[in-house]
Amino acid sequence: MLNYIWLGLIGLAVLMGSFTGKIGEVGQAGIDRAIYAVYPLATTLLAVMVLWLGLMRLAEKAGLVHRLGLALRPILRWLFPEVPPDHPALGAIVLNVSANILGLGNAATPLGLRAMSELDKLNPRPGVATNAMCMLLAINTSSITLIPVTAIAFLAAAKGKNPTIIIGTSLAATACTQAVAIGTCKLLERTRWSKRALEEAPISHEVAVAPKQAVVEGADVEARATAADATLPWAPGAKWILAAFGGVFIGMVLGIAFPEILDFLRANLGSLFRSWGWNYPAVMDQSLALETTAHAWPLRLISALSVLVLPWLILFFPLYAALRRIPVYEQFVEGGKEAVQVILRILPYLVGMLAAVGMFSTAGGMDLIARILHPLTDFFGFPSQLVPMAVIRPFSNAAAQGLLTDLIRNFGPDNLIALTAATFYGCSETTFYVIAVYFGSVGIRKTRHAIPTGLVADAIAPIAAVIVCRAVLG
Repeated sequence: MLNYIWLGLIGLAVLMGSFTGKIGEVGQAGIDRAIYAVYPLATTLLAVMVLWLGLMRLAEKAGLVHRLGLALRPILRWLFPEVPPDHPALGAIVLNVSANILGLGNAATPLGLRAMSELDKLNPRPGVATNAMCMLLAINTSSITLIPVTAIAFLAAAKGKNPTIIIGTSLAATACTQAVAIGTCKLLERTRWSKRALEEAPISHEVAVAPKQAVVEGADVEARATAADATLPWAPGAKWILAAFGGVFIGMVLGIAFPEILDFLRANLGSLFRSWGWNYPAVMDQSLALETTAHAWPLRLISALSVLVLPWLILFFPLYAALRRIPVYEQFVEGGKEAVQVILRILPYLVGMLAAVGMFSTAGGMDLIARILHPLTDFFGFPSQLVPMAVIRPFSNAAAQGLLTDLIRNFGPDNLIALTAATFYGCSETTFYVIAVYFGSVGIRKTRHAIPTGLVADAIAPIAAVIVCRAVLG
């Protein structure tokens, strides 16, 4: 399907550009977007992937990834029944989903790529997407999001009175989108046309035998986990160190979420801290405390977690691995080396897809689609101002950001249209970019039902955002 989509985008762009007199701009747009795919997009992605794949290696070697997969085994077994219960792919999927939920987009991508790489090791038909791969794409293109960081930042930059108000609306909208995407993926994987791609593809017997054997060996997952732990002895005092780590983290979360706690400490224990030469409460209050006193306590905690989870997660993986006597720097470097190979595989897919989308958008294709859809959206009461953004979001994140900025500037950051647009942006994903990156990393050419599932999620996201925002924000 990607073959036809890519050719169609370029063909329509050239034809439309020729008729509208923009053919020169269309050609330049293709070159500009190809350059952008290499720099800064690919180079930025490379740096982020080196960091997170290195950390992922530490988590895997220390047995942490396996433990995460074990904890969520009932859910993962239903979502990914063809993946062995103790396979490393499940741990990578857990971390990828967790990063998406917390709004850590830069962290989610390399973790998702690692999960896709592990799933490809179980793929008996190289080049054809498995059901598990399609489900991973469905989850990533419609992930539940607690903190829509980018959308909140746009509202805050426009001096909105309460930019974090979209946290609740985004959570509700993404929950709807995620449920629809998972249901659609489960439904489409049973259709005849999706199964046909599997039946027609040749089987690689070297790969096909491995999953069956792994499933048998993974029957007693808990026993295997216990045996694995026995080979990784704890360092002296390791559990006390982890307990202290958790205690400090919880204390900082509470201090940021509830600044009044810091005020109490400063008022009652300030002299004691100063006698030790430690101004901890004041430093915390000035540098990290959030202005959340007007929000309910769950939103305070979520906002605090969004501030702290990234740096503390970067610390936790090497600390945990060191306490399991793993040579942390050596393993981090080994994991980071994988990023270079992944980027080299992804780059042609990125260049091709972004160039085609850039040409089609410059030729006026997005505007034409928006005009065609206007009568239908007006009939159902969908705000016409959101149609261009709904059309372009699956293709271009940068263009969607530009449209969101325009809506906030034109209507104001506290207007219902602007808040709905911000909610929609936070609960949707650039589907074709995700598909190009994830499937490109493992050489998938036949995507089966992944694209229809992503497009269904893209169609539901703006509808869910409008319904939720009208119900919650009026």
